[in-house]
Amino acid sequence: MRKLVFVAALAGTALSLSACGESAEVEAPVEEDVSVDLPETTEMTGVIDASTATVEELSAVESISPELADAIVASQPYADVTALNTVLLENVSEDEAGIILERVFVPVNLNDASEEAIALIPGMTGKMIHEFEEYRPYADMDEFDREIGKYVDAEEVARFRNYVTL
Repeated sequence: MRKLVFVAALAGTALSLSACGESAEVEAPVEEDVSVDLPETTEMTGVIDASTATVEELSAVESISPELADAIVASQPYADVTALNTVLLENVSEDEAGIILERVFVPVNLNDASEEAIALIPGMTGKMIHEFEEYRPYADMDEFDREIGKYVDAEEVARFRNYVTL
């Protein structure tokens, strides 16, 4: 939902800026409220929660074989993403595990996750691990957006949100 509102606002800003250009003579109308109520599901984010995923959902992921899907489901529920990573590394290479973690993950609790768990978030750097830990405890996800948004753009904050929880 927040992504849609953000995208709508961004589109409105882009239209306004383009209308202010030298060649624009007609001001484009901007919609006041273009938000749409859509359910928040793992399908919207493209990241599947490994603790609740079915064999069918996992098998639909390009990098996951039917055997790996069975192994992932057999180990459910996961205490954290490091437990999932252990199952992955028993079945695939480290590089393949990294690719799978982009689509199949166990959300990291921002307030109590280990450094090892945070490091497994796809695209995580040493600097960002430090920043994630520095602002603990997070009161809510808005605080996460605000604090982490000091270091990365809104698109990257939104991407990180696919992998974290409170």
